[in-house]
Amino acid sequence: MRRQTGSTAIVAARADERPVDTDEIRALTEAAGYEVRGAVTQARAEDPGTYFGRGKVADLSARVAEADADLVAVDAELTPRQTTDLREALPARTGVFDRYRLVLAVFADRANTRRAQLQTELARLRYDRPRLKERSDVQALNKYVEKGTPLDGVRNRIADLERTLDDLPHPAEQHRAERREQGFDLVTLAGYTNAGKSTLLHRLADDLTLGGTGGGGGPGPHERDTHPDAATETAVIRDRLFETLETTTRRATIDGRRLLCTDTVGFVADLPHWLVESFSETLSDAAAADAVVLVADASDPPPELREKVEVALDVLDEQGVDESAVVTALNKVELLDDGALAERREAVADLAPDPIPVSVREGTNCDRLRAAVTGRLPTERADLRLPNCDEAMGIVSRAHDRAVVESVEYGPERVTLSVSGRPSVVEQLRADAEAVSD
Repeated sequence: MRRQTGSTAIVAARADERPVDTDEIRALTEAAGYEVRGAVTQARAEDPGTYFGRGKVADLSARVAEADADLVAVDAELTPRQTTDLREALPARTGVFDRYRLVLAVFADRANTRRAQLQTELARLRYDRPRLKERSDVQALNKYVEKGTPLDGVRNRIADLERTLDDLPHPAEQHRAERREQGFDLVTLAGYTNAGKSTLLHRLADDLTLGGTGGGGGPGPHERDTHPDAATETAVIRDRLFETLETTTRRATIDGRRLLCTDTVGFVADLPHWLVESFSETLSDAAAADAVVLVADASDPPPELREKVEVALDVLDEQGVDESAVVTALNKVELLDDGALAERREAVADLAPDPIPVSVREGTNCDRLRAAVTGRLPTERADLRLPNCDEAMGIVSRAHDRAVVESVEYGPERVTLSVSGRPSVVEQLRADAEAVSD
């Protein structure tokens, strides 16, 4: 089912007991471009056939007809059989999307690069393949079929997409070595959608030197525009799921260390990480980072907060992220009293030792968060003695651009320079100093 401008939807949700929350399924449906015209909920055990009970399906069908809705968006992972049976019980032209298929619709709408478009198509076909077996009407997928059965055509298209994606250059890998050579430390922000990652990126870009335009102690003039990912605009904050499928990177400086901070595509509750991984390089960015800030929404109830932190840490671990590189930030503490905050900290204490309670929006404890990030960045220190010459001045300039200059003393014959920063950068400065001194 292809979304058209002005499409409408009814959202449907079930839980074992009340209340039945529809906030997130509404947000997902609206993010996919549909106008939500109503909600149908049910508190009872899952029906293996149509997910909802027979009477509730009849109510749902009537609501769809009354609202003239194009889609029913179900807040669950439907089996192929449940999807087919529910679709057959609704008015003929009504589509059925579960949570996963809704997210894929959002991705298809937001994919702006060839890689993202191919990844989105691949994820959708992987999702549709088992459902194809349950459908009698397979015309929607026939455009992928050149010969054989529709299922063969889908299988062949999946194989073609996998080969094409393997052959495409990986943009993150292309730039990563260059970032390191230029002295940037890499920091990734991870977490669930709407936990506050984009707001944190915005605050880092506002409060710290951004794009070489800040105050004292910031990057020198050689830093400006040295990398295509180091954008000079602050991140846009919108209450919209999946604002972009591409990672957003901004440049900042903490204690003289030049950072590239990457805001990743967020997880969604009850959404498997393989689906996110199928269309985004976000997790590979986390694996390559010097520090990862896991932003969690402390306003979530303690059991939900614990589950989200546990899932996120497991995903990061699967991607090869060292647990010592992870800083956990419990965001939105302005919404909690002391007792509620203590409950949240206790809920995740064994998963994320010493989580930092912050209010990214109000700036509470952001200094402590920045200190925790810098504490995880690799650092080396060197004292360099250089002859007072033009080449030495060039080394001093590069040190200011790519490292932290602790002190510099100019004598009539010698320049003494004390620096700290990324080990590779300090090693290169040491080699340059030795070359000038020979």
